[in-house]
Amino acid sequence: MSATATVEKSDVSAASDEMAGRIRAILADRPEIVEKKMFGGVGFMLNGNMLVGTTAKGALMARVAPDRVEEALARPGAAIMHMGDKPMKGFLSVADQGIETDDALADWIAYCETFVRTLPPK
Repeated sequence: MSATATVEKSDVSAASDEMAGRIRAILADRPEIVEKKMFGGVGFMLNGNMLVGTTAKGALMARVAPDRVEEALARPGAAIMHMGDKPMKGFLSVADQGIETDDALADWIAYCETFVRTLPPK
């Protein structure tokens, strides 16, 4: 990721910044990934499509194929992502117990990328 694409720390909460730092470390050698401030956290975009992100509270926001949501919900810490009181189709939040280790976080990112790579570039 290029330094110019990095979101300033003051723009997000400390919890979100901590999670964003972990994601950055995993995606560090991926110049095609761009960061964007969104939803009170940081989104990591692949070809203009959101791959993963952070919530303001520091959870992982995971983008999954709509037809694989039930499968993904079986993973530790996964829950349907809501915007206000409405569920967000194809987006899950993943709590700490599902991403305690960097390997677990990297696995979620890879899981999300499997779907996001099928989307047309924006």
